[in-house]
Parts: sequence; structure tokens; C-alpha cells
Amino acid sequence: MAAAAAAAAASTTAASSGLIRCAAGAPVPGHHQVRCSAKPSPLALRHRAGRLAPVKAHPDSVTPFNYEGEGDGDDHPREECGVFGVVGDPDATSLCYLGLQKLQHRGEEGAGIAAAGDDGTIKLQRGLGLVGDVFGDPTRLAKLPGQAAIGHVRYSTAGAASSLRNVQPFLAGYRFGQLAVAHNGNLVNYQALRNKLEAQGSIFSTSSDTEVIQHLIATSLSRPLLSRICDACERLAGAYSLLFLTADKLLAVRDPFGFRPLVMGRRPNGAIVFASETCALDLIDAVYEREVEPGEVVVVDRRDMSISSACLVPHRPRKSCVFEHIYFALPNSVVFGHAVHERRTAYGRALAEESPAPTADVVIPVPDSGFYAALGFSQTSGLEFQQGLIRWHYSGRSFIQPSQAIRDLAVKLKLAPVHGVIRGKSVVVVDDSLVRGTTSSKIVRLLRDAGAREVHMRIACPPVVGSCLYGIDTPSEGELISNRMDLEGVRRTIGCDSLGFLSLDKLHSIYGDEAHEFCDACFSRNYPVLPTVPEPVPELVSAFED
Repeated sequence: MAAAAAAAAASTTAASSGLIRCAAGAPVPGHHQVRCSAKPSPLALRHRAGRLAPVKAHPDSVTPFNYEGEGDGDDHPREECGVFGVVGDPDATSLCYLGLQKLQHRGEEGAGIAAAGDDGTIKLQRGLGLVGDVFGDPTRLAKLPGQAAIGHVRYSTAGAASSLRNVQPFLAGYRFGQLAVAHNGNLVNYQALRNKLEAQGSIFSTSSDTEVIQHLIATSLSRPLLSRICDACERLAGAYSLLFLTADKLLAVRDPFGFRPLVMGRRPNGAIVFASETCALDLIDAVYEREVEPGEVVVVDRRDMSISSACLVPHRPRKSCVFEHIYFALPNSVVFGHAVHERRTAYGRALAEESPAPTADVVIPVPDSGFYAALGFSQTSGLEFQQGLIRWHYSGRSFIQPSQAIRDLAVKLKLAPVHGVIRGKSVVVVDDSLVRGTTSSKIVRLLRDAGAREVHMRIACPPVVGSCLYGIDTPSEGELISNRMDLEGVRRTIGCDSLGFLSLDKLHSIYGDEAHEFCDACFSRNYPVLPTVPEPVPELVSAFED
């Protein structure tokens, strides 16, 4: 494992001079099989001789992520953030606000916008909460004039939910001017890079891995800014879709594996737009043009609206996150070149072929992301499709309640059964994923209480057995129910009459020749890039110590 981790780090951080042309024949790192173990890895136990400072754990960038498990909360993984940017439009800030509204599902705990004014000054407004809450006061948007803007919505991980300092975009000044950045993803070598930077004198004000990127750009000896960004990205390992804003340019960058989505579009007036999903382009009448390619940096100069492109590093095998199709993206988006609703419908059809429910009367989805998979299941099985569960969208987050009875009532507030659809029926309930099993078990109880004769749970993805390292908030492997139990154990735990998952082989068959271009590490534990375990850093002794 140590050799594999070293190889992965070396392949990602190897320095090179200038920009490199993308070469399909360039060497590529292999996959790395990570196995579950209750014991710490040998790397984690290794120490250097001498006086050492402990390695600090920063809650907003733990790998794998900490999962804020609420007793009655949503059991799905959570996307960490979404990004949006527009350049060349006098209403850039308002368009950015609308784009972030459309990407709200990718992050609900903080939002921000940075805009470059005609005087060359970048101004920033950000806050905690939903986009509409942060910018509900129209004077906040009025403080952000200019024809270029970038924005960000985010989820936080445990311990940082109320920290405004971690809300992006980040804005900093360095010797060549101001630079704002918005980041979607997660750097698996964040802590190692941060330790080195701190040892060299860098001071950090947040617990976000995005700040490391700012420091790497500021300390780079390359010029101009494009070369500095490329120099910084050559040292990054993991997932990153980035938007940078300067006084006169907007830059879009995507990591060499293409883990997280980033698309480019154009408005009728010629303004260029970048977004995490195409649904945000549709809202503002921007026409989708293409993806930002893995390993590419696109530069838009707002002075003449010229567009240039460069390649950060040699080609690596594309490894786009398959969970974007399974759960995260909105069904009216096109992600990684595929219509999301078509992918989910295909999962449901394949699920009906693999795990039929011959005694069932009706198929219902777990709203909202289970809708198209349930529709596909119904089409293939011939079973009637009905909306048997209604999601209440206005309840907000559920916090710890004073008693189990009240917690159970809070679940009914979020999901309400349609008794006429369920009573006396054998029901197939289709969900997009099953992570810890807490939500699934409550849905089963809810359906039985509503009079269901049988409950057959069908999951439109393979069992989740590994934590995500690349920008998704998932539980630790010990909390993943399919990692702890076999199929029958999971079925008994959630209390359904039968349980079926889409197999990994079947998932691959849906993508055909493209299957190898998708990261499925949460199902297979085949991680394209392993985390870099930071070495303990020698503690600096203060000059004021005796």
C-alpha cells in the first residue's frame, strides 16, 4: 500500500516546465485497491525520529469525509458544492445569482458571489444559508457591479457547518493583483501540501483545501497567471473543478481525471458561462457548447472576449463520478455527455431485469431522485407506476428531537404516504441508493403503517461499500450498511420482504465501452488516486521559549 500511495502521489505532483500538450500515449497511473481494515494502515503508524508536531485534522477536508449523521435526516450522500461563472454580460451578478439558485441542490449551507467591476476591483459577498437567504437583501447584489462574476454553493462537513470563513468564493490579493476562486471537489493530498506550506511560513485562515490552491498560486515562480495556475495544479491530487476570477479574466479548470462536472455555454449576447450542470445554463438562456475537458484550462479575456485553452498535464484515464448520474445531478441536466434522466431510467430497466418482483402490484419511487429509476422499472416489469410517497420540501433540516416518537413524526413530515396507492398492495419501492440504511428502514415502516401488504425494496445502484475521496460527503466505511452486512443482513435490518441492488456488472453494461471512464470506487474500492498520508512535521520551537 505504501508503494502504491507513493506512486500515486508521484504521478500527480511530478513537476514539469511550462505547459504540456495532452498526449494520449502518456504514462498513466493504475488503480489502487483499498481494503477495509479496523487497524490503522502502516503509513498512518509511521513516525520520524525527533521532536514531532502532531498532524492536525481539519474538519472541512477530512479524507474520507466525516458524515453528519442525523437520526432522522436524509441518508443519501451529499455533493459538496456547485460552481457558476459568467463573463461578458452587464448583468453578470444577477445571472450568477440565478445560476446558483438552480444549483442549490449541490449545496445548501452557504453561498457566495465575487464580481469584477469595470474599475478592476473584485468585490465579494457571501453568507450562510440558501442562496435566496444570503442574497435576499437586494443591496447585496447591488454591491457587486461588473461584467464578470463567479459563484459557489456548498455543503460543509461535520464541525464546520456554521463557519462563514469556509464559504466560497475565496478572495485574496497577492503581488499581481486580486484573485477569486470557487472549487468543487476534494484534494486527497491537501494535508500533505498544507503541512509543507505551513512549514515554509504560509498562514491559513480557513480549514478548506481550496486555500491551499491559493497559496500554491501565490508562491509559484512562474508567470503569467496561467502558468502559475498550471504550476499549482501539477501539485494537486484528487478532484477539482475550479473557476478563477481576476480583474480582466475568468478561468475554468478541471482535474486530469474529470471527476467532477464542469460545462461551458454561451448566451445570445456572446457572454460565456461556466457551470457544474447544464440545468443552470438553461435557466439563463445559455446554449450548451461543451464540457471543460479533463486536464484543461479555459481562459476568457473579458476585454475582447477571446477564448484560449491549454492542457495542464498529460492525459490520464477519464474517471467521471458515476454518482452524478445516480443521484446528485438534476434529471434535466446533461452531465458527462449523457442526459441524466435517461441514465436513471436505464438503471431502473436493468434493475427490473436483474431483480424482478413477480408478486408485486405497484411500483413507487422514493422522491425525488428515485423517480426515473422507478419509471424504468415499471416500463420493463409491466407493473403499474404510481406516486406513492410525497416529499414535503419545506421542512428544512431535521435536528435532534427530544424523543423517538417526535423523531418518527419528523420523518412523516418529510415523506407522506398516499394511502390509496399503498393500502393492501404489494409495493416495489425504488430508491437511487442505500447508504447507512436508516432512511430505508423508516420508509419500510412508513409503508407498512400505511397498509402495504408487502414491501420490496429495489436500489438502482450497486451496494455502497467504500467512502468517496473526491468531493462527496459519505459516511465512514464502518457506517456503510453494505460494507458491514451481506444482502440478507441488510434486508433484515431495514425490514423489507425482499431487497435487490443493481449489480456492478450490470451498471457497467449500461455504459458499454464508456464504463472504464467512470469512477465507481464507492462500489468497487478501486480508487484512481490514493490519498497522500501526510508525514509528521518537525515542530518549530519558538524563539521565546526558555
